[in-house]
Amino acid sequence: MILRQVLDGVTLRGGLSSELAVRDIAGLEYDSRRVGKDFLFFAFAGSRVDGRRFAQEAMGKGAAAVVSEFPRPSDFSGTWIEVEHGRKALAMAARNFYQRPDDRVLFTGITGTNGKTTTSYLIDAILREAGFVTGLIGTIEYRLAGEALHAANTTPESLDVLRFAAELERRGGQQLIMEVSSHALALGRVFGISFHTAVFTNLTRDHLDFHQTMDEYAAAKRLLFASPKWAVLNADDPASGTMTGSGRTIWYGIDGGDLRAENIATGFGGLRFELVYAGSRKVVESALNGRINVMNILAAAGAGISYGLDLAAIARGIAALKAVPGRFERVDAGQPFLVVVDYAHTDDALRNVIQVARELTKGRVITLFGCGGDRDRSKRPLMGMAAAELSDYVVLTSDNPRSEDPLDIINDALVGLRRFDTPHVAEPDRAKAIRLAIHQAQAGDVVLIAGKGHETYQVLKDRTIDFDDRETAREVLHSLGYKESGVSPERTQTTRSQSGTDTKNVESE
Repeated sequence: MILRQVLDGVTLRGGLSSELAVRDIAGLEYDSRRVGKDFLFFAFAGSRVDGRRFAQEAMGKGAAAVVSEFPRPSDFSGTWIEVEHGRKALAMAARNFYQRPDDRVLFTGITGTNGKTTTSYLIDAILREAGFVTGLIGTIEYRLAGEALHAANTTPESLDVLRFAAELERRGGQQLIMEVSSHALALGRVFGISFHTAVFTNLTRDHLDFHQTMDEYAAAKRLLFASPKWAVLNADDPASGTMTGSGRTIWYGIDGGDLRAENIATGFGGLRFELVYAGSRKVVESALNGRINVMNILAAAGAGISYGLDLAAIARGIAALKAVPGRFERVDAGQPFLVVVDYAHTDDALRNVIQVARELTKGRVITLFGCGGDRDRSKRPLMGMAAAELSDYVVLTSDNPRSEDPLDIINDALVGLRRFDTPHVAEPDRAKAIRLAIHQAQAGDVVLIAGKGHETYQVLKDRTIDFDDRETAREVLHSLGYKESGVSPERTQTTRSQSGTDTKNVESE
């Protein structure tokens, strides 16, 4: 494809020479390490690195030109194409280069503070059960026509999305489901991509370190709803009122909406309710737990309806999904209490998942959580309040402290936690904290390990280490004598006694 065709629709700050306009372009890249001969290299500013630093390196690898919204550096020698917006230019160029795969592969985008991952897995299960070959782009992993791939970002750059869609089409795929983060929307990572269906889950406080205000956060989410054919909106969340666009709309909810859940029953084994839409109803059964997952299921069902599926087909897909990694994921070693790991890392998400635990427990809810470093500090005391208000015992620890001192982060959360009289302990070492939480548990309790979910690492100030909450919890359970086959009541009683001794010495005031 020649350069003029690649840059069709891109706003340039200068014209292309006749010779340059017909230059053959072999590929597009924003990472200089992957540039090849006759590639276009897009140099835009990242959160830590200015891409212009690598422009000369790209030219040295045979790039045809560098595209940037910034002026040519004084020491640069080569062809420089200046555009109005670097990421928007990349999105339009990628769509042209890959011949608009979003015109043939149907895109479903899910945005919102909480529930994006679970909703995306549900939609994927519904569409696959209906016979479609799908792709999935999300927080936990990417899936390409059944092949699991590593997820670099929740929403990658537009070039990666469109390249992924083109490969999905090549493999016979018809549907691409993707989580669309507010960062991606604000930065233009999905600019110009055509969405068949856009799904909104909810809006609660998060990412204010990036967006600054809730109004700006909501405005970023709203960008997804500018022009999809279908919008699937949460009737129980007031923020949905600002997400409407020009396409058809399905409103879902428990308290309102035209797609509803009625006669809800929830228990240790999952959910059962009636899905009601347009005069039809169908019993739905799911291995997922809690009211929040009723909402996620409704959102996914709305997406299924947008593709013409009936309620029976949707119910089969919902039943097919047995679990979502790191989303209320059980760690079972035969112990007489429930241990679950969840990704909840905002006060609203923490509140929701503790409520799910409360619905299931026959005893106490023991909540372990931490707050991420180098992120919005204002949500830390709110998370502390949520944990203390709804739990019977709280273990406050580190999440991904990044460059911050873990004790400073813990102190921020303690401000909210200490507004209640809930017994609690602060332990910055997450592995030790998990042991403390599990040692507290008695028969019938729920131990909730919140914050990191599916993550298999922990980001510290000077390094990133291997760390998986699920593996750590399982190791603790095994060390206490629990195995998948269960243990004797005598062993269980001994463990309880030990746990009471261990935690008494480290309880906070």
